[in-house]
Amino acid sequence: MYKHYFLIAAVSLYMSCMVSCQKPQPMQTGYPQAEWNKASEILMHTPGSELFNGVIHPSAGLFEHYFDVDQAASEHREYIRLLQQNGIQVHTVSEILDGIGLDTLRTLASHVLRYDISAIPDEDEEATEQYRQHVLSEMSKNDLIRCILLQPTVRLSRTDNNTGYEAQYIQNPLMNLYFTRDQSITTPRGHIICNMNSSQRAPETDIIEVCYEHLGLHPVLRIEGEGRMEGGDYFPAGTVSLIGCGMRTNREGIRQAMEADAFGHDTVVVVRDHKFWQMQMHLDTYFNIIDSDLCTMVRSRLEAKQGEPEYVTCDIYARATGEKEYQMIEEDIPFVTFLRERGMEIIPIDPDDEMHYANNYLTIAPRHIMAVGGQSEALQQRLREAGVQAEWIPLESLIDGYGAAHCMTQVLRRETVSQ
Repeated sequence: MYKHYFLIAAVSLYMSCMVSCQKPQPMQTGYPQAEWNKASEILMHTPGSELFNGVIHPSAGLFEHYFDVDQAASEHREYIRLLQQNGIQVHTVSEILDGIGLDTLRTLASHVLRYDISAIPDEDEEATEQYRQHVLSEMSKNDLIRCILLQPTVRLSRTDNNTGYEAQYIQNPLMNLYFTRDQSITTPRGHIICNMNSSQRAPETDIIEVCYEHLGLHPVLRIEGEGRMEGGDYFPAGTVSLIGCGMRTNREGIRQAMEADAFGHDTVVVVRDHKFWQMQMHLDTYFNIIDSDLCTMVRSRLEAKQGEPEYVTCDIYARATGEKEYQMIEEDIPFVTFLRERGMEIIPIDPDDEMHYANNYLTIAPRHIMAVGGQSEALQQRLREAGVQAEWIPLESLIDGYGAAHCMTQVLRRETVSQ
C-alpha cells in the first residue's frame, strides 16, 4: 500500500497536467445504458512478463491454477482480433502507456521503483536517491513501462566484492491487470474508478485512471476509504443499474456511488450475495445479460431456496426524476423474482459449464455474445433456441486466472439507445 499512495500522487499530477493542457471537454456520449447495446469501444490489457510471478504461486496471485504465460498472451491477442473483426475498437493499456510522454512515464515509474537501504545504516540516502533518479532518467520508454507494470524494489546490502553492493530484487507486479473489467465501471454517467478488495490489486486502478485521462475520458468518481467496488459486480440494464454487493463490493462503495449520482439511473438494484465463494466472486460470475429480455444464471443460484447461501436477494433504491437522493423502496426481494417480473427469460448454466466459465461471456450486441469455447452441447442448444449468436473463443489458459471473456474487457462505449 505504501507505493500505491505515492502512485496516486503521480496519477493526480498527470491528471492536473491533462486538465491544464486541454480545453474543457463536453459531456461524453455513448456510455452504456444497457449491457445488450452494441459495443463500440473496449479497454483491454494483453498480459506480459508481469503475469509470471502470479502463475508460480497461483493461489497467492489470485489465480485458480498454473497456466502458460505465453499461451495466455496468444489467446488474448486472438480475442482482441475477434472483437475487432466485429467492428469494435480495442484500446490496450500497453499501447496507451506507449503513447504517453516520457516525463509522465518517468514520474509514474519513479513512484514504484524503490531502493531499499534499510540493511545499510550508514548509506547516504540523498546519494542513493540521486542515483535512482539518474537510472530513471536513462531508462527507455519500454523499460519505464516495465517498471510501472513490475513495481520493483531493489533491497541493497554491502559486500567487499566487485562493485561493493549486492541486492535482492523484489517485484510486486500487476499480474491481474488483464482483468480490465474490475478496476472501473462504466455507467450512463461515465466512469467510476473502483477501490479494489485486494491490496495487491490496488495500484491497478491508478494505471487505468491514467489510461482514461489519456483517452480524454474523465472519470466522474473514485471510490475511496472503506468503500470497495469492483467492475465485475456492475451491469447497466436499461432503466436500472445492477450492482452486486458481496465478496468484492461493499455497501460503503455503493453508497459513495449513489451519493455522487455516479450510476446515472434513477433506480439502483443492489444484488446481495450471501455465499462469498471465490468461484462466484462477482455478480458476473453467476449472472449475465444477453438482451433486454434474456439473461443467464448458474443453476445453483437459480434454484436455491430461501435460507441457502446460494440464494440471491436484492434491495431496490429509487429517486424521483431530477432528484439526487436515493431511498430504499424494497428490501430482500428474491433476485430471480425481480428478473422474471421485469420480463427476463433466464437460461440456466449447469455446473460443468459454470466451472468452465460459461456464464462469463461478453455481450457485444443484442443476442450476440463472445464466450469461452468448449461448453456442453446442451447449453449451446439452449442458446440457439433463444436466438443467440455465440462466438466460441479459445481461452483455456486465461480462464485459469479466475476469469473469462467478460472479466477481460471494460466496455467504454456502446451505442446509445433511447429508453
